[in-house]
Amino acid sequence: MPVNLTAPVAELLLPVAGVSLGIAQANIKRENRKDLLVMQLCDGARVAGVFTQNRFCAAPVIVAREHLAHAEGIRALVVNTGNANAGTGEQGLRDARTSCAALAGVLGCKATQILPFSTGVIMEPLPVAKIAAGLPGAVANMRADNWYDAAQAIMTTDIVAKATSKQITIDGAIITITGIAKGSGMIHPNMATMLGYIATDAAIAQPLLQAIVSEAANRSFNCITVDGDTSTNDALMLIATGKAAMTEVKAADSKAGKALQAAISEVAIFLAQAIVRDGEGATKFIIVQVEGGKNEAECKQIGYAIARSPLVKTAFFASDPNLGRILAAIGYAGINDLDVANLKLYLDDVLVADNGGRAASYREEDGQRVMQQSDITIRVALNRGVANATLWTCDFSYDYVKINASYRS
Repeated sequence: MPVNLTAPVAELLLPVAGVSLGIAQANIKRENRKDLLVMQLCDGARVAGVFTQNRFCAAPVIVAREHLAHAEGIRALVVNTGNANAGTGEQGLRDARTSCAALAGVLGCKATQILPFSTGVIMEPLPVAKIAAGLPGAVANMRADNWYDAAQAIMTTDIVAKATSKQITIDGAIITITGIAKGSGMIHPNMATMLGYIATDAAIAQPLLQAIVSEAANRSFNCITVDGDTSTNDALMLIATGKAAMTEVKAADSKAGKALQAAISEVAIFLAQAIVRDGEGATKFIIVQVEGGKNEAECKQIGYAIARSPLVKTAFFASDPNLGRILAAIGYAGINDLDVANLKLYLDDVLVADNGGRAASYREEDGQRVMQQSDITIRVALNRGVANATLWTCDFSYDYVKINASYRS
């Protein structure tokens, strides 16, 4: 079961003016499950996004990037689960474009005004006919308050849906932000297999919208790892409909710009942490804090060496304070001028190592006590600067192997 994560409450997911969501059962991989989502946007809505940096990126990622570059406004997003349409070559690109054209025909817009997204098994042909057949039902199901069903419709190996809402006030106007995401395995920057969609009714200029989603991704989805595998299909999209009664925000350093950045990043962080808490087979949620580095990059480099280490992760699953594995990960992280005698390693409030080895005050029972917890913090104090970074990961359990060994069956 997910680590201290419960399913969202449908009634607490707030509609965003200018966004309607419809779902359908298209039987893409399995029958009788929600596996197709359409998000229709009002005229004038703006969309920005960040995508996977995997060079073998999926066909829908390529097509979505192309369509975002067009001058026409984006009018809808179509998301299917059960098939990634990745590793499918030219046919995959044709299939992604066919899906866009099919939805455009239903909605009465141009195919280039549709953004396609897919998640599921890699290197399998996209069942375009099933998607096209399911689109009219999804459109007929359109509702502004359909966020809970939408979160369910994009799940793959997720155990629970991931969604949240937040409201802030800017210049007297109430601004609504609602987001959903999916992801459980194949999670590692950049981006980290996840799909995420965040919508707001705020009026945000296009350049600022792109800056906000990029910064939000860097603070959230680019700070998580479940298994060290970067997906072919990752995408995080930010939609601003402009329906709130407010002046358009153009400057990142304005009071409104800062408030929007903070609120949208908060939503993204919640969704990113939910993905880790629902990591395939996870039993522990682990915060990795690296502080006192020369720069943020080296803090993240050390943090990820710890967070993606199979030996560290399996030790946490067993609640075994075999904490020398953490020191080993720090040592091979690639910081060549790191003075290990200066750093300190903590497990929650317990000092584990200093002066290059086991701390004199450390007791095995103290490490055991912390390792029994479901939420644990690893803190590394490098004592060589003022930079810091925080990452989130989980343990490796028997179930991770079982889930991925039988993923296609």
